[in-house]
Amino acid sequence: MKKLFLSVLIFMFLLSLGWSKDLKVGFVYVGPVGDGGWTYAHDQGRKALEELPYVKKTTYVESVPEGADALRVIMKLARTGHNLIFTTSFGFMDPTLEVAKRFKNVVFMHCSGYKTAQNVGTYFGRMYQPRYLTGMIAGAMTKSNIIGYVAAHPIPEVIRGINAFTLGVRKVNPKAIVKVVWTQTWFDPGTERNAAESLLDVGADVLAMHQDTPATLQAAEARGKFVIGYNSDMRKYAPNGFLTAPVWNWAAIYKYVANAVHTGTWKSEQIWWGMDKGAVKLAPISDKVPADVKKIVDKVKNDIISGKFKVFEGEIKDQNGRVILPKGKIFSDKELLGMSFFVEGVQGVIPK
Repeated sequence: MKKLFLSVLIFMFLLSLGWSKDLKVGFVYVGPVGDGGWTYAHDQGRKALEELPYVKKTTYVESVPEGADALRVIMKLARTGHNLIFTTSFGFMDPTLEVAKRFKNVVFMHCSGYKTAQNVGTYFGRMYQPRYLTGMIAGAMTKSNIIGYVAAHPIPEVIRGINAFTLGVRKVNPKAIVKVVWTQTWFDPGTERNAAESLLDVGADVLAMHQDTPATLQAAEARGKFVIGYNSDMRKYAPNGFLTAPVWNWAAIYKYVANAVHTGTWKSEQIWWGMDKGAVKLAPISDKVPADVKKIVDKVKNDIISGKFKVFEGEIKDQNGRVILPKGKIFSDKELLGMSFFVEGVQGVIPK
């Protein structure tokens, strides 16, 4: 009887520390799970959580607009017993914080944001690392030296990706340029396809993108051009033109966070993981890419993972030819997270 009583006391003590805490996890998605891109990749991470024995249930709400609707959805998840909630779009930042104020016993993780609280952390991946590698491939594969980039919104995340991609392009092909067209949307297949076709019309023979749907790939495939995907391995949308893609592995972060909440060790932090921790990757490279190019890319990839190579290390010039980072200097994370200029080689304007 004494042993049983002692066991109960120990269990209650561990439980008070958060150990052996079962999880009910909620996800708020900005797009549909079938988009093949951003939301699809997040949902693969959600499914990976379901494999953990202490995750008793996962719930997702898809196609949630950024704004008042997001507040309502996040609030409902918190009210229905979800003790860990992931909100997966930049525009969900303020609604996440607002709900977190009312539910202090719930852990909230916001993707791509910069605001935190005692029970709110942020998470993202250093997607600029594999984007640099895809730029090297695009630079090696272009014949016209015109590469098109279909871009969503002019925020630092997107600008940083365009710059990393362009640095990779120019590393192997200093003559190539990257033309940028803005869509001002994350998810709009029609608008994205029109943007892609406008770039093909001006001579781009390789396309890249920062969008949530495969519309850019479909446009390139229809015109017999090469294309770099994004978010997930999208080769099925462009079986002939697909070269590779920078892809997300959200499971790496989701499992880390879930384990911390489960064991009671979670604390608010700003996660920004790179290729070294597997949060971002490079999709398998197409056989259309020459072996010597693959070899060079593979070496740089290994150097990024080991920390030997930094994507944003000087000398770097802006698109007007002015040196903005001297040789040997490296942009800080703060500078990367606030990036608001284009590097040399980009043709396009950042809207105010």
